[in-house]
Amino acid sequence: MKKAKLLWIDLEMTGLIPEKDRILEVAAIATGWDLEPVMLKDGTKAEMTAVVKVPEKLMKERMVGEFWEKNAESRDGLMQQNAEGKSAEEVEDVLLAFMDKWFGQEIILAGNSIHQDRKFIDREWPRVAKRLYYRMLDVSAWKVYFEGARGKKFVKREAHRALDDILGSIEELKWYVGELK
Repeated sequence: MKKAKLLWIDLEMTGLIPEKDRILEVAAIATGWDLEPVMLKDGTKAEMTAVVKVPEKLMKERMVGEFWEKNAESRDGLMQQNAEGKSAEEVEDVLLAFMDKWFGQEIILAGNSIHQDRKFIDREWPRVAKRLYYRMLDVSAWKVYFEGARGKKFVKREAHRALDDILGSIEELKWYVGELK
């Protein structure tokens, strides 16, 4: 089996402040440099999702404001699935097993505004953080360049659910790479 190079992660959180907010949902896809998911011979794709159980009180306190009002459907879905969630440590174990299965030594974190997700990973999942390479592939840097220097904009779907967001980020990077050819 070909080992993956990029660990695409998207987190849905109660908000954006690592000291106050918590991870609610994680999705991960392992790809090579071709940006295609790594697969087993039986067609199993290298992807996973998991829900982190967060105290309902925290969700109600933190998931307020304009962003959450505009994305009420996503908020409500995240709140509903919370009951099925596992502890942060259990989800970290699942993510570590995923990394063990699909990656070799060097694991490069990839995603959109991945530096923000990395802050939450460092705080809530220190064992995962230790396994990650210090460099990251951040699609938002490509966005800044293409919009600023080339006047081109990729219109990404905004599902605000972890797996859909990762698929959108991979699609976006493929678009930018295609524009360079």
